[in-house]
Amino acid sequence: MSSKSLFSFLFLLVLPFSSSSDTAGWIKSGFWYAGSDLAVPEIPSTMFTHLHFAFAYINASSFELYISYSDEPYISTFSETVKKTNPSVITLLSIWGGRDKSPDFFAMTSQFSRRKSFITTSIRTARQYGFQGLELDGVNPNTAANMTNMRTFIEEWRTAINSESKSSGTKRLILTMGAHYSPMLESMIYPVDTIVRNFDWVNVMAYDYYLPTEDNITRAHTALYDPASTRNTDYGIKEWVKNGLPANKIVLGLAYHGYAWTLVDPNHHTVGSPARGLAITSDGSMSYGYIKRYMKSYGGIPVYNSTYVVNYATIGSFWIGYDDVEAIRTKVSYAKDKGLLGFSAFQIPSDDVNWELSKSASGEEEDHRGSKRRLLAILLPTITITITILLISTIVCILKKKTMRSEGIEVLNERAIGRNLIVFSFDQIKEATDNFSIENKIGEGGFGPVYKGRLSDGEEIAVKRLSECSKQGVEEFWNEVTLASKLQHVHVLQLQGFCIEREEKMLIYEYMRNRSLNFYLYDAVKSLILDWERRICIIEGITQGLLYLQEYSTFTVIHRDLKASNILLDDEMKPKISDFGIARLFQKDEKEANTGKIVGTYGCVPPEYVKRGVYSRKYDVYSFGVLLLQILGGKKNSCEYGIENNLNLLEYAYELWQKGNGEDFIDPSLHDDAQIGKQLRYLQVALLCVQEKWEDRPSMLEVYSMLKNETEVLPNPKVPAFSKNKDSTTQETLVTLDIPCSDNSLTISELIGR
Repeated sequence: MSSKSLFSFLFLLVLPFSSSSDTAGWIKSGFWYAGSDLAVPEIPSTMFTHLHFAFAYINASSFELYISYSDEPYISTFSETVKKTNPSVITLLSIWGGRDKSPDFFAMTSQFSRRKSFITTSIRTARQYGFQGLELDGVNPNTAANMTNMRTFIEEWRTAINSESKSSGTKRLILTMGAHYSPMLESMIYPVDTIVRNFDWVNVMAYDYYLPTEDNITRAHTALYDPASTRNTDYGIKEWVKNGLPANKIVLGLAYHGYAWTLVDPNHHTVGSPARGLAITSDGSMSYGYIKRYMKSYGGIPVYNSTYVVNYATIGSFWIGYDDVEAIRTKVSYAKDKGLLGFSAFQIPSDDVNWELSKSASGEEEDHRGSKRRLLAILLPTITITITILLISTIVCILKKKTMRSEGIEVLNERAIGRNLIVFSFDQIKEATDNFSIENKIGEGGFGPVYKGRLSDGEEIAVKRLSECSKQGVEEFWNEVTLASKLQHVHVLQLQGFCIEREEKMLIYEYMRNRSLNFYLYDAVKSLILDWERRICIIEGITQGLLYLQEYSTFTVIHRDLKASNILLDDEMKPKISDFGIARLFQKDEKEANTGKIVGTYGCVPPEYVKRGVYSRKYDVYSFGVLLLQILGGKKNSCEYGIENNLNLLEYAYELWQKGNGEDFIDPSLHDDAQIGKQLRYLQVALLCVQEKWEDRPSMLEVYSMLKNETEVLPNPKVPAFSKNKDSTTQETLVTLDIPCSDNSLTISELIGR
């Protein structure tokens, strides 16, 4: 082993024991309630990335934001004070609009002038007192009118915040929302599409599911799971995600309080035992610090219930349900496993004097436990480390050579792989996917099952495992490995490596959190996330990715399976082209090629390929045109349209465009008089891409120019391919071929996140 390699190995060995920063972007927020017993300078701000001042309110007369007189001394110095101990902490002003304040909130949202008063004063107050964000808490719309007004208010609030930032030259204020544990309310559902577009994240209040003032049964008010009820955090999070809120926009609320019930029979004291109302306090609520003091004084013994992920204690006939360190740790782990954005503690003053819950949530306990290990690592004799490294290196080299020979990995040299890929061991992937557990299975496609995994360093991956009954095979596997090693672009999904041990064929990708384009495109609710601005970004990203494949990479790459399910969306909803199993390489001077094996997806394959097996750069241009029509219209190409439901997607779009009614093709949610000209231009470009003859279709360079240069005059498109009413010049006999089209079932393109 060289001295350089030895130094690098030593550095990597010591690195895990050194102090490390928190995961980038992981939010650790907490609420401080104005006027609580905990003084602002005593807040353990170093344990948090974000701190909320709670609460500001709505003036019922002027509808301006107001701070109660008693809270003014605290709000004026809050940000400045907490930043003295943690300069990087971000402060937000939380505004309460729930329960008794709900009428004030909906009265404010009902009129433009009132909304303007509130919005203007909320922004001004945040700037005045040094807050970097605003949060709206506790609002639950209960009528259709309230829902409509709430949508309008949220849109106007975000617009005003953006405008203020631009005009003042200051950083834009964060805008967040504290919401019910589930988007489903008693008679309504939150406007998830509006929330996604306008709020930076949603603080899900995952507590107070049950109260001793309302329930005569001991309940888990912070249940992570509940086998007998939907009132639990896991159910609520899944509902939010199912209704279109990305997991990486969810912050999980943690309760630093519990509730006390009076048992009917002290001998029956589990979750769900009969009770006769509250205990100990006037409403049964108890802070965590008070619970610990009470148990210490009266001898209560805590019990951890893993079914609900809660703690409880029985003291005589009193039953107290709450979250202790075990429950908090488990819930934070849950948030990370589900790809959530972070946690939010409500509220910090309710913690005990040692900050046990805050330490558990922030992971500080693990840092303390690791300090002794770090010290030991530093004191280990260098000679012992060196000998160990040399011994391990020797064993690894021997095993690696043996594995490479036994598994035939020398085939990689024959395939001239460019970019370095990681050759994973079977055991690595087995461990990362928890032995390919059903819980980690996130899809099934033509290649085989797809699993989510987490490597030992914490990196999330997606694993495609070739199944014995796969429609694809070894050739497609090596084709993707070979191609992916040569491609590196922001709009092309990155292959991290592969595994070929034990006759396995597995592909390991970067893990995408926002699924694929078709997850949103054809759903009436989820598609609302894809507003016009976002669809433009997706279209431009796909265009740039195809330009790279056709013009700017070392080889010309023909994808041959471009479709919505093969467009993955990253954390910022930017597209990445995926699945190169049936792609083909061209030399730069090649124009077209032939194949006797027809593959692809029905509806996305151009006519010259179906009829004669000919493929060229114009193959992907055609597929792009189909995809562009789907993005513009939010319509599937497997359905029939028109008055008599006898037109395919391409015919329907062409007929409307030809009659001057192209706007009727555009997804109704995108209708905007200011944008209709651009939308119709995109429609015309799409129709140019799906013309019958490949010679008539523009190149991707020309497509890019047409989309970007709005003054460029566009030619009129001819009748699209596969039309029943063809031009006489495009008539051609269709040769019947056996076309094994890939289905639209879940593949790597359906992955949830990076």
